[in-house]
Amino acid sequence: MTHMIPEIQAAYERDQQQHGEAYTAEELPLSFEAINDRWLTAVLCAGTPGAEVTGHRLGPVDTGSSNRRRIVIEYNEAGRAAGLPAALFCKATHQLANRIVLGVSGGAFTEVHFYNQVRPYLDVEVPVCHHARFDESSFNSIIMLGDISDTVTEFCNHETRMDLARARSQMRLLGRLHGTTASHPRIRAALAQLPTWPEYFDNTQAFGMKEGSTRGFLEAEEVIPPRLYARHGEIWGATMNSMALHSGWPNCLSHGDVHLKNWYVAGNGEMGLSDWQCATRGHWARDLAYTLSTALTVEDRRNWERELIAYYLEELQAAGGPAVAFDEAWNAYRQQLITSLTWWTVTLTPPPGLPDMQPRNTTLEFIRRIATAMDDVDSLAA
Repeated sequence: MTHMIPEIQAAYERDQQQHGEAYTAEELPLSFEAINDRWLTAVLCAGTPGAEVTGHRLGPVDTGSSNRRRIVIEYNEAGRAAGLPAALFCKATHQLANRIVLGVSGGAFTEVHFYNQVRPYLDVEVPVCHHARFDESSFNSIIMLGDISDTVTEFCNHETRMDLARARSQMRLLGRLHGTTASHPRIRAALAQLPTWPEYFDNTQAFGMKEGSTRGFLEAEEVIPPRLYARHGEIWGATMNSMALHSGWPNCLSHGDVHLKNWYVAGNGEMGLSDWQCATRGHWARDLAYTLSTALTVEDRRNWERELIAYYLEELQAAGGPAVAFDEAWNAYRQQLITSLTWWTVTLTPPPGLPDMQPRNTTLEFIRRIATAMDDVDSLAA
């Protein structure tokens, strides 16, 4: 996939030379600053006769793996009467580094595809999308979600206190997500256009996943159990083995990046899940392992993991997924912890060309939690 990077760079340079203004819903702005009221009218008011956007304000710049801004919208009387969204949370790939990362990995296409083709059929707590587009030639994209900041109780981070009720809510969401997407005919058709988890993982190697994650593991010695750290030479091989298991397992929609910062507590107390750019056709065990190992403190995870896995399996089957024996699920959980670790060791020491995606203290805490879980359940022996 490295051959795609020069193409993305060339398309980005063409975009920068155009400086055109987007006025139709089919066009994509080249930056948040290029967004105007005419374009917002085209994408937000098409289904409301007489409605127009009369003004908008951009929130602070927030850049990580994607470019993010909040937009406050003002409408004419017809737009206000229709209850059109007054605030949006937007994600885009406007900058070159973001287009390369999310273009090569497939993340930009994947998240747009999820919100357009899968989200409408899911009965889970996930943000509502008002517009999503992806340009397959330039890898420019934008996703406009309803702003939930006024209704959410808490946006989670590594310091969020997760009690057992919240953890069970996470298991309910994952069980319903995986069970529904394993069996719903329209979702199954939409999933055919997404990469498998092994394909997605292979694409990440184009921008240095192996080198970055290996270096990050070595640099994180202070938070990795000594017994596991001493086996650092086995980590990449075990990562590849864990990833390859998905090729022979039944698949569903796997979120792929379910660390605690992508969860929020909705106003009704249920846990919600955002950031779907890493979604793939994969096995449910990776999301399960990744969620439990990052959401819970080490002590709580040790106390609750078996109970929560059993509860997840009940929800999975109730939503249309397979009936899975606990011992089978437990072994899959052990096996899938390792690629969760890979996602964070590469974040600690990103290869050249990748944006600095997370604060160091967050990254080290998640590495500590995942690595300790791996050591506790002896993932390398699974």
